[in-house]
Amino acid sequence: MNWLEQILGDEWSITPAGGSTGEAYYAKKKEGKRLFLKRNSSPFLAVLSAEGIVPKLVWTKRLESGDVITAQDWMEGRELEPEEMSHPRVAELLSKIHYSKELLDMLMRLGKTPLSPADILTDIINDLTLTPRLRNQAGVQKAIAYLQENCFSIDDADCVVCHCDTNHNNWLLSEDEYLYLIDWDNAMVADPALDLGMLLYFYVPEEHWAEWLTYYGIKATDELYGKMKWYAISQLLAFIQWHDMREEEDEVAHRLYLLEKVI
Repeated sequence: MNWLEQILGDEWSITPAGGSTGEAYYAKKKEGKRLFLKRNSSPFLAVLSAEGIVPKLVWTKRLESGDVITAQDWMEGRELEPEEMSHPRVAELLSKIHYSKELLDMLMRLGKTPLSPADILTDIINDLTLTPRLRNQAGVQKAIAYLQENCFSIDDADCVVCHCDTNHNNWLLSEDEYLYLIDWDNAMVADPALDLGMLLYFYVPEEHWAEWLTYYGIKATDELYGKMKWYAISQLLAFIQWHDMREEEDEVAHRLYLLEKVI
């Protein structure tokens, strides 16, 4: 953490913030001011901050190495509980994100092109070479067969900014009841059903889907439900492969169970 100490000075105490990349830190000043620091966050963070989607971006600094450090206000708050994902404010914030022209324009300028179902399916099949233990797993084979049989095309005009990991741990409710969606490292331009599928399948009872979608701002249709199922299965497969490569057997087993339920 020497590079952080050089930037902030010795009046700050710095501790790792965890996460899979190991590139995030908390910094606290003696008089109490706190920051959330990250190395090499996407330039997308600035427009997310301006739109009020993430806590305020305080500063950005480039190191001699070329690495970029971002500092955001540290928000006192908590993650949403799984049962809170059914709340209308979650639907309303996700809709604001999906239908923001500013967010879409910025992500496209950063070189992101629409992610198609065919692209996703190709990546999943290619990644099986890295996870040989999964190749003959019955649930995985059934899921891939489903994806192949139901793969569909999307129109670029239908694509939006997708977070791609709408897990309840990424929703931050501040002490003053303001809701944020954090951890945007995997954001893509894609069909909005990509985010909707994982969120609704794993957090919202199916009998409440139509009502939840009215808060989001669209009408429930069989076509939408079909897309949501396809993306929920594909994302579960991707997570299963990721956990398998990390030898996290309990997570693999849990997500295989969820995969069977969705199929």
